Amino acid sequence: MHHKSIRGLIIELLLVSYIFGSVLMGNVTSSVAAKFAFFPPDPPTYDVFRDEEERLVFPGLTADKNVDVHLLDTKGGNKIVATFWRYPFARFTLLYSHGNAADLGQMHDLFTELRAHLRVNIMSYDYSGYGASTGKPSEFNTYYDIDAVYNCLKSTYEIKQEDLILYGQSVGSGPTLHLASRLHRLRAVVLHSAILSGIRVLYPVKMTFWFDIFKGTNDDIVDWSHGKRLWELAKEKYDPLWVKGGGHCNLETFPEYIKHLRKFINAMEKLALVKQAKQLSSNSSITEVKHNKCLRFGIR
Repeated sequence: MHHKSIRGLIIELLLVSYIFGSVLMGNVTSSVAAKFAFFPPDPPTYDVFRDEEERLVFPGLTADKNVDVHLLDTKGGNKIVATFWRYPFARFTLLYSHGNAADLGQMHDLFTELRAHLRVNIMSYDYSGYGASTGKPSEFNTYYDIDAVYNCLKSTYEIKQEDLILYGQSVGSGPTLHLASRLHRLRAVVLHSAILSGIRVLYPVKMTFWFDIFKGTNDDIVDWSHGKRLWELAKEKYDPLWVKGGGHCNLETFPEYIKHLRKFINAMEKLALVKQAKQLSSNSSITEVKHNKCLRFGIR
């Protein structure tokens, strides 16, 4: 075990919830780690193309007038597919980073359900090398990918940090926390079947992070102790949902999943209203003080 490499990587990654590259543990290198971590459907379950009017078409999805399809350029030089699922008058937007063995073509029903039940916009995307996104999947490409998606949310939809909830499932917890560590006014983070680190799936490496968490108790891929430890380390906790009998890839099928997630969204909405009211009250007090100073000046 190369302790110096592990120590340096832990310092470098900070809040990132998994390790893939530049760590050597026995004969595990970054390329092998990438193969271990990423399993894009092969062949991809969909493709995108441009029609006669140069509009981007996602077969089976473009008919939904409340879904926008994007092809985004990343810092890594790839083009990734992203879809924006609009809910009328939504208070929040969910930036969804999916698990390691799926692509967007398999997730239409899930996003339709989440949009309807949670009453939020959803921005979803495929990592480099997944679906119709170009390039190869890697740790740093996932960072470039989520950065490109976030920039799209800011520039195209004018989404503010305060109205954004990051959602990371399994391997998606990595780019999720990578972005969250740099957005200090972010509304919330949800981690679903998250992992402390890719190495810790095999070895007892200790790391620390903050988050909100969903986790199954019968996860045979990532032990549920990862989620439990993440929750214990969270600075601002929300009641977690430990799904009894839930596995790594089936939490969405349990009725308590959507109920608890809706409860969480409601709590965030109330919190946003309270903060907004306090801000308005504070601004009103400042205005009143300035007005009184003007009156006193006039009397003199």
